Amino acid sequence: MNDESGTGEPKIRVSVCMATYKGADFVGEQIASILAELGPDDELVVVDDASPDDTADVVGRVGDPRIRLVRSPVNRGYVRSFEEAVRISRGAYVFLSDQDDIWIPGRVELMLAAMSDSLVVASNFDMLGGGSRPWIPRLKSADSRRHAANLFAILIGYRAYYGCGMAFRREAAGYFTPIPAYVRESHDLWLAICGNEAGSIAHLDESTIYRRIHETNQTPAGWRSLPKIVGARVMLVRLMVEAFRRTRRGSGQATAVR
Repeated sequence: MNDESGTGEPKIRVSVCMATYKGADFVGEQIASILAELGPDDELVVVDDASPDDTADVVGRVGDPRIRLVRSPVNRGYVRSFEEAVRISRGAYVFLSDQDDIWIPGRVELMLAAMSDSLVVASNFDMLGGGSRPWIPRLKSADSRRHAANLFAILIGYRAYYGCGMAFRREAAGYFTPIPAYVRESHDLWLAICGNEAGSIAHLDESTIYRRIHETNQTPAGWRSLPKIVGARVMLVRLMVEAFRRTRRGSGQATAVR
């Protein structure tokens, strides 16, 4: 295992990018499900966000050479951790992964096939151990090319884009990163906005992960106050404008937003 933050040109097939924080209870099981899906030359990039528990040590003890562990000296939040993981990843295809889910066998090949003609792919999930899903309807492949409708659905909170079920081709990294500085959550919606603005996103009808819901999930849950709802919608509008700018200008010229 490489316990470092090196960089390099894309030279491997799949990079899985994971942000960890206080995930010691579940991250080992998740990593096992991911490694079972990867080839010998793929990589799992784990950026630990200064966890106060032994999360990073749990990752380190796996001892697989495909794992690249980066220990952040300070806590920056999961959005910046994902951004760092993507930045240092080297694969031609980038998969996002939470620390506490379980990958369904066949996930990688199914999503790679979808990216043969799309920059971004978004899949569905089932609940680990059964149980009800969030109320937002499942993604449908029939909606893949309905980009304007997808953007509107993102704005009103009606599209089930979850980062744990998403991946993108290396060519889309210049749209996705750098993530605008005002984004503190919803990096997955930012990626979905980029894919839809670029006119190149595929929805999978299938589920590719089992999602675990527990008390310490980093993704916000439950109903929010009206000011937070309004603030989130303003942020999404700003992101749509920024994604329009980046996708029209070209990925190689994307710049940070301040």
